[in-house]
Amino acid sequence: MEFFRQTSIDFLGRLKFALAFSMTMILAGIVSLLIKGGPLYGIDFLGGTEVNVKFQNPQQTAVVRQALSAQGINKAEIKQFGDRTDFLIRVQQQESGTQVSDAIVAALQKTFPNDAPTLQSVDSVGPKIGQELRDAAIWAIIIALGLILIYISIRFEFVFAVGAVVALVHDVVITLGLFSLFNMEINLAIVAAFLTLVGYSLNDTIVVYDRIRENMVLLRREAMSIEKVINLSINQTLSRTILTSGTTLVVVVILFLFGGEVIRGFSFCMLAGIIIGTYSSIFIAAPLVVEWYHRHQTAKIKMKPVGVR
Repeated sequence: MEFFRQTSIDFLGRLKFALAFSMTMILAGIVSLLIKGGPLYGIDFLGGTEVNVKFQNPQQTAVVRQALSAQGINKAEIKQFGDRTDFLIRVQQQESGTQVSDAIVAALQKTFPNDAPTLQSVDSVGPKIGQELRDAAIWAIIIALGLILIYISIRFEFVFAVGAVVALVHDVVITLGLFSLFNMEINLAIVAAFLTLVGYSLNDTIVVYDRIRENMVLLRREAMSIEKVINLSINQTLSRTILTSGTTLVVVVILFLFGGEVIRGFSFCMLAGIIIGTYSSIFIAAPLVVEWYHRHQTAKIKMKPVGVR
């Protein structure tokens, strides 16, 4: 199925604007991370306790927060979900999970004597385990990028692999910056979302690269410039890219709007990642092939003996 037939958009002609946009997003994210002292890690990585309580009647998040603060439980992260009777309460305290959950339930029972909440579940992560999980998550992303580099080097050429990895790093950095800008928490679910968007972005990039490889014969057969080959390849895959990204975005947007607070971070990561990944496969990964080609041609001319034609 094709929605766009015989398009001839000059993507490389808009490269300067795209690079300016990317640099702006990256710098904004880095500045935000530096100001805030790094990403906002959740209890999965910092350690703490997560308590799930349920009321009989809907309650306001602000009132629940006031009830906890009145009993000395400050800086709690509170998420309301379901039919507004369920709450996830996360606190980064070093006491045992049982002590924290008992204190939370007691504080809420004091404020809501006629609608005392029931304890549904308690999850605790120690600070040492949190650090180990954080290190494991970082290594998971690094290993994934390394394996991608090897795979694309074998399937295509090394320059294609470099372009794909640069595009993936671009996607991860911008998405991480958005999390910092919007004060969104990084937990294990978000790491899973990052790995998912890496795979999604890579799939888009490989589709474009495969068409570029097929069209490289036009460089010799029709004396077409490398810029025209790249633009042609992107235009030929544009319909597929928009169709795939568009249908996936519909699902992710619905998940983001109606999925509730518990999975909002995950759906936000997927939403941002799909948009940025589609953009980078066109304006980051593909143009790097052009840059490599020109450098390669210049090197061949310099190595050519004087007088040889």
